[in-house]
Amino acid sequence: MANEQLLRFYAGIGTDDRGRTIEDVWRLSFDDLEDIHDYIQWLFPLAERSAFNPGAPLVDAETARRFEGDPVLRQNLERSLRVMLGFYGLEIDVQRIVRAPSFAGRARNWLTPHNHHFLRLTRVLKSLALLGAGDRATQLLDCLEDIYREQPVVVGSTTFGYWQTAV
Repeated sequence: MANEQLLRFYAGIGTDDRGRTIEDVWRLSFDDLEDIHDYIQWLFPLAERSAFNPGAPLVDAETARRFEGDPVLRQNLERSLRVMLGFYGLEIDVQRIVRAPSFAGRARNWLTPHNHHFLRLTRVLKSLALLGAGDRATQLLDCLEDIYREQPVVVGSTTFGYWQTAV
């Protein structure tokens, strides 16, 4: 049975458990994206319950099929990805995800040892793959692999392994 609340939220006709629309979340500032911790589970839902947000939506097989088959849901998933890529200083360049001009400044916020954003990135990768955007998940992993090669001590092999497994 599909998660109708998540589907309505993603279609732009419903709200998350805090009463925010997807547009509200997309408009959050970078500071808000850093400080608020309960939106990421709505933008990038998984099949497993979140330890940090037990009220977050879950994706079942029917919900995943609906994402794969609905162009509005897919377009909105792409927009959610672009929001988070901007936060990380990354961007989509045709069929690749690359570092944006803002990367050096944005990376100071998240590219530090044991940063909680490594978990968020694992969620993004896994959710993209689950919701039918495996191509984007692979592109993001390729970009993160380049970053890992340059910053292996910062990212760590364990984190990189989680990223690989997520895709």
